[in-house]
Amino acid sequence: MAARKNSYYLLSLGCSKNTVDSESIAQVLHQNGMRGVENPKQAEVLIVNTCGFIDAAKQESVDALRELAERKRPGQMVIAAGCLSQRYGANLVQEVPGLDGVIGTRRWMDIFDLVSRLRARQHPEPLYHLPTDAKVVGLDERGVLRTSVQGASAYIKIADGCRRPCAFCAIPKIKGTAVSRPVESIVREAVHLQGQGVKEILLIAQDSTDYGYDLGLKDGLAHLLDKIVEAAPDVPWIRIMYAYPGYVTPRLMETIAKHKQVLPYLDMPLQHGHRDTLLRMKRPAKIEWVYETVGKLRALIPNLAVRTTFIVGYPGETDAEFDGLLQFVRDLQFDRVGAFKYSYEIGTPSAALPDQVADEVKQARYERLMELQQGISLARNQAQVGKTLDILVEGHGVSEDEDGNDTGAALTLGRSYRDAPEIDGYVIVEGELPVGEIVPVRITGATTYDLIATPDTRGPTVIQPGKVYGEGMIDLDSIS
Repeated sequence: MAARKNSYYLLSLGCSKNTVDSESIAQVLHQNGMRGVENPKQAEVLIVNTCGFIDAAKQESVDALRELAERKRPGQMVIAAGCLSQRYGANLVQEVPGLDGVIGTRRWMDIFDLVSRLRARQHPEPLYHLPTDAKVVGLDERGVLRTSVQGASAYIKIADGCRRPCAFCAIPKIKGTAVSRPVESIVREAVHLQGQGVKEILLIAQDSTDYGYDLGLKDGLAHLLDKIVEAAPDVPWIRIMYAYPGYVTPRLMETIAKHKQVLPYLDMPLQHGHRDTLLRMKRPAKIEWVYETVGKLRALIPNLAVRTTFIVGYPGETDAEFDGLLQFVRDLQFDRVGAFKYSYEIGTPSAALPDQVADEVKQARYERLMELQQGISLARNQAQVGKTLDILVEGHGVSEDEDGNDTGAALTLGRSYRDAPEIDGYVIVEGELPVGEIVPVRITGATTYDLIATPDTRGPTVIQPGKVYGEGMIDLDSIS
């Protein structure tokens, strides 16, 4: 099977922010007359948009590049893009013999320029495009959308880079400092997505609550939300991802509360619950602020779902500090928790810290934390039983019996306002509901991570997006 001129194969690895970059790379290639193919054997250009965040993700990226490089044919070229490329540059070529080109995170828009240089090169040496000081967003986006549509949901990248000093994180080295995209560009993309019938917009950045700082905006994220809601009133759900502790301001809280389109959901990675650990992490260490802010949020937005993430086994984490984290989790009763075992990252301040925690201790602490949270998550889910929730329908399936055999009974898989794509749970509904639509369902059961439901057939009640209705809680103004 011969490779086709002006065709490309693009494999995107890593997080949703990487997926948006991959979509933008594809748009640039299309603007220059190239077309995507699903079979790498048919492509002239083979691209892997890599992840460089944790060891497992780095290895996955290297393995994917090696496989393509080993199998490439005459006339094909392999390009490494993204985080791993930006971070390791020329060293990546030593890991992947046969790699033709390397382009980093800060000039993804130059991908076709690199392809053209590779086509014209006289010698087989790899070519690099890895500027370290180029702003990546807002100034030279080549007219492409900074979005990624996934079914009825879509991500919009509102900023890139990060100016936070977290000791364990390499993102500032990889992405550079925080650069916000213009409000007008983001709003225009939201309106475009509304025209496509998108039901959920997810606003993403390395730190969404830092949006607009470099543009001179105060409470930039709240300002942006106001503009999107005004310009795209027919998008039912708007979800905020990656809020930074200490920057969930009173105005942002009020903005979430007043707009029915803005889901009562907050993803705020806290990383730890003990002051001493947070200080070593170079993270906000005022634990009292978290208690106060979560309390204010829950008082202002009664149905709020809070998601967070923690790192266990950070260098120097003592038994007392870990116990403090467990108590923190008991106290605040988060709806969703993700946990990671500390991963040694070369070039970060934490790599030089003494008192590295043994792998077996990290594993034991991880298991204890997740066991604690599983009980909390189950209780939070059980509290939804008897209520009616809107869900965004994502697909269908068939139920299985205890032996794993299909029963033939149809099921619907959806997400409520409490569930972000890929990282949270699902609502599993008896029967088939229309994919891509937001429909009300009655919650009848709960597991640790998911809810069980039946279609809501009690009458013409219109369930407001993001709001929860239980027995005796139907809003008379919503009866059609």
